[in-house]
Amino acid sequence: MIYLDNAATTKPCKEAVEAVTKTLTEDWGNPSAQYHLGVEASRLLRRCRQQVAEAMGAPTERVFFTSGGTESDNWAIFSAIERLGKRGRHVVTTAVEHHAVLHPMKKLEERGFDVTYLQPDPLGRVTAEALQSALRPDTILVSIMMVNNESGAVMPIERMARLTHRLCPNALFHTDAVQGFFKVPFRAATLGADLISVSGHKVHAGKGVGALYMANNLPALIHGGGQEGGLRSGTENLPMIAGFAAACAAQLPGRMADIAEQNRLKTLLRERLSALDGVTLLGAQEAPHIVNLAVAGLRSQGLINALQDRGFCVSAGSACSKGHRSHVLQAMGVRPEHIDGSIRVSLSNETTEAEIHAFAEALPQVIRSLR
Repeated sequence: MIYLDNAATTKPCKEAVEAVTKTLTEDWGNPSAQYHLGVEASRLLRRCRQQVAEAMGAPTERVFFTSGGTESDNWAIFSAIERLGKRGRHVVTTAVEHHAVLHPMKKLEERGFDVTYLQPDPLGRVTAEALQSALRPDTILVSIMMVNNESGAVMPIERMARLTHRLCPNALFHTDAVQGFFKVPFRAATLGADLISVSGHKVHAGKGVGALYMANNLPALIHGGGQEGGLRSGTENLPMIAGFAAACAAQLPGRMADIAEQNRLKTLLRERLSALDGVTLLGAQEAPHIVNLAVAGLRSQGLINALQDRGFCVSAGSACSKGHRSHVLQAMGVRPEHIDGSIRVSLSNETTEAEIHAFAEALPQVIRSLR
């Protein structure tokens, strides 16, 4: 099997697996307990928070663990509205966000908030100028993703955050950095975003764990025993948190080299694909790990199935929008026949050059067989 769907999920690294196993079998105490086993678990939790915070470039006390990127996005959006909802009723986002942002925005509209959806250019990029034109005196929240999971477009988050804070000093700026974490270098302390969402299973940790960076505390997400600084009660999922932290610690020293290598492989893949008749590349593909392509006249699922028969795992856009035409490609104005025949290839730091060549050689065979 050649796995090329890393924007959907990544294979847990050995450091993450070992940390999860050790925590399940040895360090399994409740971090809130006051006896030795609990105290040791609390110390482990603190070390894990430090490691994830270091990877995010954030102060340790500003990082809060969640069940993943979707929860982090929901927490950021709804708690920001709870805090600022009396100051204004306007929110800005983009038409190409993940559903973990778009669906909460629909809920806000049902509650009477005015949501502006910034439209992308044909490559999937949203500009700072478009954001500036949308900001109003009653804007209280801006939520814009760092990297789009289908087009590979990288948004100018630092500039957008500065614009928001200058023109709307009472507003909060949130970025869904799930596809940007360990792909686009950033430091929370200098990025300018008030809220940053990340997810473990996109960076070679397990599923069911993520984090939310908060520059300042927002209202609590879950009430109960007071865990996570009283903002997200419930006994922490320490095994998965330990795996998340271990994955961050293992990758952090080589992060820039990994990004450079993925960029090299992405460029190689794009060159190979551009030479194929009937293949169209879609989106900006600025992120180091995402390549979206379309084969007019063929259906995405047929391509995916035929590639799977040859041992390749790829996807048709977001794994969370199965069975629906891509809202991202629609917003970009991509022709319907290209949307219906689009597939996404996504890399990780485990992807090899041999795998890229193998895919580029298999794809024209698949196209010929389907036609």
